[in-house]
Amino acid sequence: MKKCGVNKELLQIVSLVTTFVAVMCGVVWASSGGDGHGGVHNAWLKIDTWKVLNFGILVVVGFFLAKKPVSNFFSSRAKSIEGEIKELEQKKADAQKKLAEYQTKFKNLDQESKQIVKEYIKQGEEARTRILAEASAQAEKLEDMAKRNIEQEFKSAKTKLRQEIVEMAMEKAEEVIIDSISSDDQDRLVDEYLKKVVA
Repeated sequence: MKKCGVNKELLQIVSLVTTFVAVMCGVVWASSGGDGHGGVHNAWLKIDTWKVLNFGILVVVGFFLAKKPVSNFFSSRAKSIEGEIKELEQKKADAQKKLAEYQTKFKNLDQESKQIVKEYIKQGEEARTRILAEASAQAEKLEDMAKRNIEQEFKSAKTKLRQEIVEMAMEKAEEVIIDSISSDDQDRLVDEYLKKVVA
């Protein structure tokens, strides 16, 4: 940025010197014009010649003095523009490279998203199969437990029913025996029992 500021100042100085030289040439040219007096004109002609000659020497010296800075200014300006162009071309190349990378990533992203969806579907199918297998195994266990419980309940009910049937049969038998045994039979049974106890 400093070089650019120096170059601008140099350009302003050169333009001021050029403007000054042009104005002086105009003044010299205007002063050399005739006013109708031949004698005076010749006197002024000698003075004007020296003025023009001095001005010419000034211009030549100014040219040689300003030649190197002006040429340096324009060459440095050309180099800076060339550097900026190279930098911009490099940035353009980098941007194109990044664009190509992003386009490749977008293409890969589409493929990756399809692959991810396939992977999730596969995982979902595996999870569904696993869950169904676990549920089936759990159902089999529950079914076995239910069968065992039913068998136990059935055995328990069967045993209870037998007990009730035996009790009822005993009651009926007792009733039948009581109804069918007479007092003579009772005496005879008691006598037989006593004989067995005594013997």
